[in-house]
Amino acid sequence: MAALGGDGLRLLSVSRPERQPESTALSGPGPGLCCWVSVFSCFSLACSYVGSLYVWKSELPRDHPAVIKRRFTSVLVVSSLSPLCVLLWRELTGIQPGTSLLTLMGFRLEGIFPAALLPLLLTMILFLGPLMQLSMDCPCDLTDGLKVVLAPRSWARCLTDMRWLRNQVIAPLTEELVFRACMLPMLAPCTGLGPAVFTCPLFFGVAHFHHIIEQLRFRQSSVGSIFLSAAFQFSYTAVFGAYTAFLFIRTALEHPQKWPLLAGYALGVGLFLLLLQPLTDPKLYGSLPLCVLLERTGASETLLCS
Repeated sequence: MAALGGDGLRLLSVSRPERQPESTALSGPGPGLCCWVSVFSCFSLACSYVGSLYVWKSELPRDHPAVIKRRFTSVLVVSSLSPLCVLLWRELTGIQPGTSLLTLMGFRLEGIFPAALLPLLLTMILFLGPLMQLSMDCPCDLTDGLKVVLAPRSWARCLTDMRWLRNQVIAPLTEELVFRACMLPMLAPCTGLGPAVFTCPLFFGVAHFHHIIEQLRFRQSSVGSIFLSAAFQFSYTAVFGAYTAFLFIRTALEHPQKWPLLAGYALGVGLFLLLLQPLTDPKLYGSLPLCVLLERTGASETLLCS
């Protein structure tokens, strides 16, 4: 969610009142207790999100449409209430962000178009190698693929498929809301933006361990395989690039068109690293509320805010 960050220093240098004393922005308990409150709040959010999946008693597997519909209801309820956790955190810590709650969580119109397009472009560049391999291995050409993607019948099938709705709509939206929009504002004043970027995925990764319960319950594999699968899932949910590395190792080196494919992988990673800084420049997205929040709490955060 690129709109979550911000060029707080630029905003404050252009037009702002005199900086409030730190005691005004952070008038609650000490920094140590604030960090404990932040971590506990994030942990509670993660437990609530996962726990909402198991409030329904059912003998059916997780992919059954009836189970999916019930879980839609409970997850949407928890996700819609998750901003209240941020409000409670603000009251307990005494931190005054200086912006509205929705703005702090990334819900704002300023910079919305660059935030929606540029990160998508960066992600496509990063996955240039897998996209090239998909185009090489797919039996259909680009025209046929576009016809399938744009066909109303294809979308109608997707929108009536509970698993598709879960995997492509409900899960991404609710996970981004809970594990990014709500957790980042609570962690950033405690750890700083850099460590918070790497801490949020840990909560997200650990939350996926609940799949062990489902697999053990229905004996979908051996115990060792289930725990190994959960450990691997934690890795690729916590570390974004693990999927690319896995594809590279498993497929690229043995592909009939190895050298063009290797060049695509290298070019994608190289362009991603080259364009990462300029395409995520805070000036493209307007004022970034998290940087304003850190400025008000007296934290010195310049690397990600400029």
